[in-house]
Amino acid sequence: MDDLSPLVKVSQHNIALLFAHYLTSIKIHAKVEQEDSEYVIYCQSSELDQAKNIFAEFIADPYQEKYQQAAWSSGEVANVNDNSPSLIASFKEQFIAHAGWVTLTIFALCWVVFIASLLGLARPAFQLLHFYPELTMDAFLESPLRLLGPALFHFSWLHIVFNTMWWWQLGGSVERVLGKGALINLFLVTAIFSNLGQFIVTGPNFGGLSGVVYGLVGYVWWYGWLSPEKGLTISKPIIGFLLFWLVLGYVDVLPVNMANTAHLLGLVSGCLLAAINILLMKRR
Repeated sequence: MDDLSPLVKVSQHNIALLFAHYLTSIKIHAKVEQEDSEYVIYCQSSELDQAKNIFAEFIADPYQEKYQQAAWSSGEVANVNDNSPSLIASFKEQFIAHAGWVTLTIFALCWVVFIASLLGLARPAFQLLHFYPELTMDAFLESPLRLLGPALFHFSWLHIVFNTMWWWQLGGSVERVLGKGALINLFLVTAIFSNLGQFIVTGPNFGGLSGVVYGLVGYVWWYGWLSPEKGLTISKPIIGFLLFWLVLGYVDVLPVNMANTAHLLGLVSGCLLAAINILLMKRR
């Protein structure tokens, strides 16, 4: 650590890592070292005064979106000793802090339906949630929630883990930065468009939150591009990975059936919704 100087000592490992990742994201080299039961944040000696000012702002509200996003984008994995304080508590704290009640409600509903399916209720759960066998006005008036229902039903562990992980990450970011109303609106628009499109192409036997997830990807991507000052961003490698996954679904090389139309229409509707929201915001 020739060019690093000790900046501050904190008792929580996750807080130390969060700040070190943020410094790194703004081009100030930093790292964390454990000393006894506490953690010392070292930073670039030439930037020590600036880092002290940044830390004073950080410690007042360490769960601001820009700090969370820096940690998510860093791609680093911390080695934590077994005696590190309250790892489970730290995980729970960050899990709840990142996501508001809208994010957590959809997350929980997906898992409740999935667990019920594992316990032998798959058929009644699917019958309750699947899209209309025929889309008519009478069918819609009888059960309007079926427009959204397929988004809550998942067919496998990989399916639900992938979808709810991205929903928590991206949905939590949208809810924290833009508010609950923005996330509710985004869920409704992307679920309806992706479900309708998939029904037209393949019929009613589909399910999963992935259309909404791709809607979130498109929304966060375009919102960050068109209005970067809001701090709502998604890294280019993640965008590239998810777009590549979308293409793989269309070339039919994956061993699972993919709701490709839902993914594509979710992505497009999310992009367009971001553009419309920003246009309306600028006009106001």
